Amino acid sequence: MVTKPKAIFLDMDGTILNHNNKVSGFTKQIIDELRDNGLYVFIATGRAADEISELVPDGFQVDGIISSNGMAGYVEGKAIFEHSLPLELVEKVIEKAREHKVYYELFPYGADRIALQQDRIVMEDEVKDPKPESVGLNEWLSRQEAIKEAIDWKSQIEGNKFSKFYFFARTKENINRWKDELEKIKQDIDFTTSISSAHNVEVMVANVNKATGIKEMLHYFDLSDVETLAVGDSNNDLPMFQFVDYAVAMKNASDQIKEIVDDVTEFTCDDDGVYHYLKSLIVPSSIKST
Repeated sequence: MVTKPKAIFLDMDGTILNHNNKVSGFTKQIIDELRDNGLYVFIATGRAADEISELVPDGFQVDGIISSNGMAGYVEGKAIFEHSLPLELVEKVIEKAREHKVYYELFPYGADRIALQQDRIVMEDEVKDPKPESVGLNEWLSRQEAIKEAIDWKSQIEGNKFSKFYFFARTKENINRWKDELEKIKQDIDFTTSISSAHNVEVMVANVNKATGIKEMLHYFDLSDVETLAVGDSNNDLPMFQFVDYAVAMKNASDQIKEIVDDVTEFTCDDDGVYHYLKSLIVPSSIKST
């Protein structure tokens, strides 16, 4: 069991984010206390970096952010690494997504996520109420918010630096068919896929994931030899769990995830599970509980 990690990596969705897509004040408090006591705390999320500010309390700070499942890393707003999807892959994937009527979001660096205007009707149909029972509330709300406000609808693809694709389907059957299609595309242009729910899949540069992002972040801070801990809840956290010294799953994680980690939180993401876990096991005894 880890006793005093020097670097802690926290997933967002289903971990420090509750199912209403918010980080609580208690989570901010415990992160502040950890950092005040000399520990490094990082976000390691599948979300793009520019999504985070709307989800966290005022004054929320960490030592660094690993975003888009390891595609980019930021310290105090400065990029310390960024990987970009090949434009050839971007164009090919959008073409196939249109053929298969798949919901997608393409994330450029330094700009709003984009989708093509000609695909809007199909994508809107995928997120019309009622919510399918098997779709998580946070994912459903995020997709509806994206359709209404977050996506920049384009007539054509612009730019050449993209961090990732996010794909969603309201049925498991459709997303599984799309995963099969992605495997066919991968035979011509290699890339990495990541899954954080039964209704999504994401595409990143080949051989990039949360673990590679953590490795780059540790190198930047000269922390390669310190003890590390990570907390997460889903399949896209598996590379991270395998890389760190001590892996912790949320109570709301699947049984599959819980079976391969070192520990499980007592509380869910809706009950400040990360706060309680870090407070009871990580924070030095000199820090008073509120």
